[in-house]
Amino acid sequence: MNVSKLVEIIGSDFYTGVPDSQLKALCNYLMDTYGIDPKHHIIAANEGNCTALAAGYHLATGKVPVVYMQNSGEGNIINPVASLLNDKVYAIPVVFIIGWRGEPGIHDEPQHIYQGEVTTKLLDDMEIANFVIGKDTTDDEVEAKMAEFRTILSTGKDVAFVIRKGVLTGAPKVEYKNDNHMVREEIIQHIVAASGEDPIISTTGKASRELFETRVANNQSHKYDFLTVGSMGHSSSIALGVAINKPEQRIWCIDGDGAVLMHMGSMAVLGSNKPKNLIHVVINNGAHETVGGMPTVAGSIDLVKIAIACGYPNAVCVDNFDDLDKELENAKDRNELSLIEVKCSIGAREDLGRPTTTALENKQNFMEYLKSL
Repeated sequence: MNVSKLVEIIGSDFYTGVPDSQLKALCNYLMDTYGIDPKHHIIAANEGNCTALAAGYHLATGKVPVVYMQNSGEGNIINPVASLLNDKVYAIPVVFIIGWRGEPGIHDEPQHIYQGEVTTKLLDDMEIANFVIGKDTTDDEVEAKMAEFRTILSTGKDVAFVIRKGVLTGAPKVEYKNDNHMVREEIIQHIVAASGEDPIISTTGKASRELFETRVANNQSHKYDFLTVGSMGHSSSIALGVAINKPEQRIWCIDGDGAVLMHMGSMAVLGSNKPKNLIHVVINNGAHETVGGMPTVAGSIDLVKIAIACGYPNAVCVDNFDDLDKELENAKDRNELSLIEVKCSIGAREDLGRPTTTALENKQNFMEYLKSL
């Protein structure tokens, strides 16, 4: 289905969301049409954030907004859908557009398998009327369903279009770039060199894939690393849980800007607990690169000041490898909670692979290594 036709059928003039690779055509269409325009298009920190933004739009305009997201974000919308949008509460109508990762019968990564199985069930349980758009779905069928949806929306209920893989077409080409020069995979290689045999918890997306391949290239064991292949925004909290319970062992967290933004409250919890053995490295390219490169707001905020305000005793920002290497060593020497923000370019190798071990194998090997420390 041509993405411009879907937008025309829905007929809304306000979109907010978290980018998704299945919805890349929609994301590129919105960026090409509106860019980041608070009147028409906002990329939010997480899906609950989007839902509340959409509610505010409706309260101010009386019109129906659209929230787009990957199905992994359904967990983040459950609370605002149930306690804010629901017709038993404020009756705020929203159209959700949801990319269906892990659809049963379609091969996908392990973090998407169960989420894919329950995608439509969760919508049904939340009483969100939903319609799946596949490659064989016609424009007329979508128009007819949207006509039904308008009746539902008029009662203060919510609706959703669930988008199967490869369905949306006709996206304009949009180039995403920044002025940074450091490449993320090389940054990770420097972190690995500095960390030695210390455990590393890495965030979801290409960072974990590049960490895995760095170990392969170095002929090193993968036992040192916990690859947080899902649960975006939670790797630093996992690292905190490990650090608290292994107080004599230095722990590293490789994080991303989109992940930090998604659950930034975790920084306040880290800063309050101040684990002396945790080094938090945030690789900031100002983009949701793993799902296409759409921008985050992290390119225009000061993560160092945020970390200090959250209670981190040490926080620095680097934009070159000499400073990175120096700050990695400084963090190792000081025995205090430290944050290192690393300014990064957008882009990755075309042939970047994926972990060849299962998530369960990764967990078991990592736990066995932690037990030996």
